[in-house]
This record gives sequence, structure tokens and C-alpha cells, in this order.
Amino acid sequence: MEQAINPTPPQSRGLVLIVEDDGAIADVQRLYLRRAGFGVHAEDTGEAGLEMIRIQRPVAIVLDVGLPGIDGIEFCRRLRARDDWTPIIFVTARDEEVDKILGLELGADDYMSKPFSPRELVSRVKAVLRRGPAGPRSGVLRVGSVALDPENRTVSAEGVPVELTAREFDVLAYLLATPGRVYSREQLLSAVWGQASYTAGRAVDVQIAALRSKLGAASPIQTLRGVGYTARSLPPMDGRHEG
Repeated sequence: MEQAINPTPPQSRGLVLIVEDDGAIADVQRLYLRRAGFGVHAEDTGEAGLEMIRIQRPVAIVLDVGLPGIDGIEFCRRLRARDDWTPIIFVTARDEEVDKILGLELGADDYMSKPFSPRELVSRVKAVLRRGPAGPRSGVLRVGSVALDPENRTVSAEGVPVELTAREFDVLAYLLATPGRVYSREQLLSAVWGQASYTAGRAVDVQIAALRSKLGAASPIQTLRGVGYTARSLPPMDGRHEG
């Protein structure tokens, strides 16, 4: 199991989770995805992959069908059963039509047969992300008096335009996309920075502080002490919440 990930480039497209029991294949996938600006984390069993998703928020999953233990089909079934629709690209050494049909019916987004070009894999990952984002939904996002337009990358608070950096915008968009949902620092790092690091949480805190300063009293961002951050227009419910 991979324990650490090298820093990803500033233009990171988010974290891609590879679940592949062949280390050589996983290494090639990791190399090309990182070159394309993605953060990457790899696991070699379905069980470890599912647990990783509970901890992090990958933007896409590259999933081997023929895994030991929980195979790719069962992995997909369990993930969709908990209403997680992170895009999945199946990869398999078996080129059987029944595998493809079953996988797509379970909610897989694409399917590739080994051997395949790693460049094609990168193209497929980009394509599934263009078709339907796993994070922020389309349309203007509103929480309280804060409005964010993902297409035009504009933000306003109480009707007044607010200038944000690219990173601040991405953090705010991710939080506003699911109001009330709490994200840990590690989940925000993987979704926005494309890193699966447990030591860079301070980077998230810095962005949150900047957002609160720029949004002022209109800021919907709240802290759940020891848990993470959420965006909602309701007032704090108990003493564990901070503004």
C-alpha cells in the first residue's frame, strides 16, 4: 500500500485513486497521470481502495476488475450502494462482453482492456471528468448570501463581487457544492490540491482563513472542531462549531 505521495504540480486536477494489484502497471498509470497534472494514490486491494475513499475524496477511480478479494465488480457495487458516484474507469485483462456490460450497468463510467496506452488512460480520465463532475455541480451555487458561478469563476457576497485566487475559488466551490456536508482537511487536500497528504493540513487552514476574510460576515464556512469544514447558512448548532 502506498503511504506517501510526492507533491503534485500547482495546476493539479485533483486526486485519482488507482486500485490495481499489478505494481508495474500501477507505476506506469501513476507516472502518466502525474505528468498530466493529477495527484495519484494507489492501492492493491479492493478493501484498501474502499477504505481510502472513505478518507479521501478522489475525483476519479481507475479500477482493475480482477482484484484479489473484493474484485472490481463488487467494489463498484459497494461504492454505488453507499451513493458515491465518483467516476470509475474499469481496466481488465479479460475482454469479455459480459464484464463490460455488467460493469457499466453497475455504474462504471468507462471501460478499458489490457494492454492499453497510458496516454489513452489519461484521455479517458479527462473525458469522464468533463462529462460529469464528481465534485461541484453545474449552475450557480448559493449558500446564504454567497453566490458562486463555476462557469464564469465569479463570486459575490451580498451582491458585491469578491476577488478570489484560483485556489480560494476551488476550495469555496467544493464546499458550496454540498452545503452542510463536512470535509476533513485531508479530503479537501485530495479534492482540490490533488494530494493525499496528512501533513499539509495547514495549507487548507490558510485558504479557509483567506476566504473568511474576503467574504466577511457573509461567509458560510464553519469549522467543526477536530473534524473539518462545512458551508451552510444555518447558525452553529452547538459549542463544537466555530465561525
